[in-house]
Amino acid sequence: MNAMLEEGDLVQLLDNKSRRYQGTLTAGKEFHFHSGIIAHDSLIGLPEGSSIRSTKNQVFTIIRPTLAEFVLKMPRGAQVIYPKDLGPILMLADIGPDMVILESGVGSGALSMAMLRTGATIIGYELREDFANRATSNVERFLGPEALSRYRVEVRDCYEGISERDVDRVVLDIPEPWQVVPHAEVALRPGGLLLAYTPSVMQVSRLREALSKGGFFAQESMEVLNRGWYVEGQAVRPDHRMVGHTGFLTHARRKAD
Repeated sequence: MNAMLEEGDLVQLLDNKSRRYQGTLTAGKEFHFHSGIIAHDSLIGLPEGSSIRSTKNQVFTIIRPTLAEFVLKMPRGAQVIYPKDLGPILMLADIGPDMVILESGVGSGALSMAMLRTGATIIGYELREDFANRATSNVERFLGPEALSRYRVEVRDCYEGISERDVDRVVLDIPEPWQVVPHAEVALRPGGLLLAYTPSVMQVSRLREALSKGGFFAQESMEVLNRGWYVEGQAVRPDHRMVGHTGFLTHARRKAD
């Protein structure tokens, strides 16, 4: 990627209190803050990581946002899967290039973007058309139009069935994933993986029961906790606050017939 910022780049400006502001560089436009104005034209052509002053002399540092930063700021309707879970999902479901993935419950597209960046192809099932449109828009905004060639979202109910066959992975972020287990068993290739993100342990219990009765093996469930650290000179200690429970990650493999 070019280190120099270009028109059309999605950028993030950080102020001296580490507050983050995002936007797309467009010639002739301006960023407006309480602490002044910055013209987009003054940013185009700068190296990423440059500092610039607003009209009120406030210093901002400009960078391209990471996926984790974009997910927390992007337009959304549904609750997103947070960055602390996105990385583990990619590993637990072993998402990789050229895989075909059935994703149900695409929401605002956070997980879709994480999987698309590995080079996978995604067929998404989403009940709400507004969520499907928002996810597609977020994917294009962060990953660019090329990613849309590997991303198709259909407005349909996964509980009623899956049309695709021999997919490599089924990834679910829906309230009752156990209803999809019989459909996933038909849709997945032998050895393929199912992964479900569920907030409640009762959902985990029902899902595990359905997986045990279906053609799946090697089931595992886990959660990820995230504790930051405060580091200021010689004062080094765990943060008083941490990102604790968000959801459980359950995965299993499909048996061969």
